[in-house]
Amino acid sequence: MFYREAGQYKTSYAADMAIFPLLQDRIGIAVILAVLFVGVPLFASEFLISTVMIPTLVFSLAAIGLNVLTGYTGLISLGTGAFMGVGAYACYKLTTYFPGVNIIVWIVASGFFSAAVGVVFGLPSLRIKGFYLAVATLAAQFFLQWCFVRVPWLYNYNASGAIEVPLRTLFGLPVTGPNATPEARYLVLLSIVVGLTWFASNLVHGRVGRSWMAVRDMDIAAELMGIRLLPTKLLAFAVSSFYAGVAGAAMMFLWYGGGEANDAFNINQSFLILFMVIIGGLGSLIGSFFGAAFISILPTVLKFGLPAMGVPLGGATAEHITYLVVGGLIIFFLVVEPHGLARLWQIGKQKLRIWPFPY
Repeated sequence: MFYREAGQYKTSYAADMAIFPLLQDRIGIAVILAVLFVGVPLFASEFLISTVMIPTLVFSLAAIGLNVLTGYTGLISLGTGAFMGVGAYACYKLTTYFPGVNIIVWIVASGFFSAAVGVVFGLPSLRIKGFYLAVATLAAQFFLQWCFVRVPWLYNYNASGAIEVPLRTLFGLPVTGPNATPEARYLVLLSIVVGLTWFASNLVHGRVGRSWMAVRDMDIAAELMGIRLLPTKLLAFAVSSFYAGVAGAAMMFLWYGGGEANDAFNINQSFLILFMVIIGGLGSLIGSFFGAAFISILPTVLKFGLPAMGVPLGGATAEHITYLVVGGLIIFFLVVEPHGLARLWQIGKQKLRIWPFPY
C-alpha cells in the first residue's frame, strides 16, 4: 500500500502507524546509527565516551521508561530511581548465581524483575491519580531505597551493601569489570539501547500505545470505548519499570563499574529522570534522548569545557549553575512549549522539508 503525507496529517492508518514514514527520516536514522556505531568508537576520545556518550545512553533508557508512563499514559511517577536500583541488584544477583551466562542477557533480564515490582506499586493507579499517585510512587521510592540498605539478601559478601561488578567478556573482550574499555562498554550499551528503542517505538505506534494515549487523554472515555483501565495502566507500569531496571543495571555494570545503590538510585535520580522527560518532551521517544543528552552534556561542558576556554569555574559552582539552568528550562518549557525539545526539533524538520518554498 502506498501512502503520502499531507502537511502534518497522515492520509492512511499505515502512514500513521509507520515509525519512519518519510524517506528522509530513514536516511537520517541510518546516518546517525552509522556515526554512533562506527564513528564514535573510532574517533571519539575515551573521556568523551565515558563522560558523555555512556551516561546519555543510560539516561535515555530510563527517560524512555518514564515517558511511557507519564508522557504516553498520563501517570506520574517519582520512583524511577528505585526501579533502576531493583534492576541493578537483580543483575548483580543473576551474575553472581549464574556466572556462565552472557552479561547482556542478565542486563536485559533484570528489567523483568523491576517490571514485577513496578506492577505491584502500580496497583493503586486504578483508584488514584495525579498528585496522590505521585505520592504513592514516592513512597515506593523510599521503601525500595530502605530495602537496598536493610535487606541482607541484597548485600554482597563483605556486607557493605555495594554492588561489585565482576569481569565478564563478550567475544573474548572484557565488557564489564576493571579491564573493560570504554569503547567495548559503549558498543554493548548502544546495541541494547537501539534494540529497546525499536521495541518501544513499535509499542507506542501500535494498539497498546493507542490505548495508553486514550487513557492519558480521558480515562473515562477510554473505558467506555472498551479499554480495560487496570490492565492498561499496569502494563504501562511494567514497561516503564522494565526500561528503568535495564537502565539501572547498565548504569552499574557498563558505566559506574560498581557502587552504592542507595546513593546512585535515590530520590534525586528520580527527579533527574523526570526533568529529562519534561525538557525533552512528554509523549516523545526522541524527546527522551534530547533530554538525556542535554542533562548529561551540560555538567561536562560547565565543569570541563568552560575552564578549557579560559573561564575559571569550580566544581561546586558548575553544579549550582547546572541546577539553575535546568530549573529555568523546566519553567520555560512548561509555560512556552510543553512538548519540549522534541517539538522544536519537529518544527525545524518541517521547515527544512519545505525549504526554500515556505508557502
